[in-house]
Amino acid sequence: MAGALPFRSPALLAPMEGVTDPAFRDLVLARNPPEALGGAFTEFVRVVREPLPAKTLLGHLGPHRFPQPVGLQIMGTSPEAIARTAREAARVGAPLIDLNFGCPSKRALRGCAGSALLDDPGKIEVLVRSIAQEIPEHPLSAKIRAGGEDDTRLEEIAQAVEAGGAWLLTVHCRTRKEAYRDTADWERLRRAVRAVSIPVCGNGGVEAHGDLARLREETGCRYVMVGRAALRDPWIFSGRRVTRAEAARFLVEYFETLLSRGSTAAKALGRLKQLIGYWEAGGLVPDEAWRTRWLRLQEPEALFGELRGLAGLALTLEAR
Repeated sequence: MAGALPFRSPALLAPMEGVTDPAFRDLVLARNPPEALGGAFTEFVRVVREPLPAKTLLGHLGPHRFPQPVGLQIMGTSPEAIARTAREAARVGAPLIDLNFGCPSKRALRGCAGSALLDDPGKIEVLVRSIAQEIPEHPLSAKIRAGGEDDTRLEEIAQAVEAGGAWLLTVHCRTRKEAYRDTADWERLRRAVRAVSIPVCGNGGVEAHGDLARLREETGCRYVMVGRAALRDPWIFSGRRVTRAEAARFLVEYFETLLSRGSTAAKALGRLKQLIGYWEAGGLVPDEAWRTRWLRLQEPEALFGELRGLAGLALTLEAR
């Protein structure tokens, strides 16, 4: 039976592959109080045939702990393997386990995982139940899309998650076929809320701080999840307007954190550029020409030096 969820705010940071690693996630959690940002999730952890060891799970959870819970998201098709992985995750301190049924990547689809399972609600129910029976007292959620090729089975999929024993259902309001298109249909979120009795978290179509409350009011969702909008402005949860220097310091600290955790300067530059491709906070990127110039810089010292200057900091990058 579902119990109390550990979030102090209804706003949550979405799991995003290649983005919400501990380096980025920790910076966002540190800048938003638990009353504004209720929690976050890891990138999905792929479970293939064997359960994952504690070392791998702890690596995804990261070294720091915040007042906000960080759920460990897992994806796989073997009930036994994911159940045993979930049990180990709970043992090492993951406050919540989340099952991924929404990833539309070709890699996930080839493995018949992620959103491939939207075509088989029965399989979804089996996988959710395998964890619910393994750790019945531990918070468990599942993230789905509104459907595979279309949304005709949305209610059936949502009810499979509830029947399996999840405490929370997160619905990305696009289908697998729609991938990451800009359009987001909140009517699908309303349908999911009507279909189940467990809390629903709505994901998709949030562009600004005001959308956090608007999505909940218009759909009946108890929670709201933010993905790409948090890449544009990590302060979207509190609604705080930051200065250009504060925005630059976030990116500087992100780059430095990646280096401190073993990344090469070249790889850290790639991750930094990925974030700059979205960035809007603090008026740091005044126009697209400025963004394009930064994205074309090839030397880590060049971009890092500019950001440190904008942040009011001296250049201290060590060659790596």
